[in-house]
Amino acid sequence: MKKQFISILFLLITTVAIGQEILIGKVVKVADGDTITILTSDFSQVPIRLQGIDCPEKAQDFGKVAKQFTSDLVFGKIVKVEVVDSDRYGRAIGIVTLPDGKVLNNELLKAGLAWHYIQYDHSKKMNDLEAQAKSKRLGLWLQPNAVAPWLFRRK
Repeated sequence: MKKQFISILFLLITTVAIGQEILIGKVVKVADGDTITILTSDFSQVPIRLQGIDCPEKAQDFGKVAKQFTSDLVFGKIVKVEVVDSDRYGRAIGIVTLPDGKVLNNELLKAGLAWHYIQYDHSKKMNDLEAQAKSKRLGLWLQPNAVAPWLFRRK
């Protein structure tokens, strides 16, 4: 545990020195498929909104499935968050790397449990992951007329 803490501290110091904000913390809350809260080493709780994706709302089909998927992958685990921005609610917007090195944002797209949020992200990789899930009819892509969460929220 002490070695892990020292390596995390070294990573944080190195990352801050080059100007990129990286947070390391234990996931203590999963609000929905694309929003988690981490507890950092200084005992700060930091809400994180996953960058580049939008999961179904809780009241939508697959909303609870997306939340459970996220929870299964991260709850109680130490994750790394590359913070790319913040939103109007004060949440950090980030790319979440799991303990096994996989990226949570991508895993949700692969499973068909999120839309690529192209209004805010122009990643070809994320676009391709969504297209692959659609072609395989995974998750929410089983539905013939899946409604994007940003359209659902407008109603």
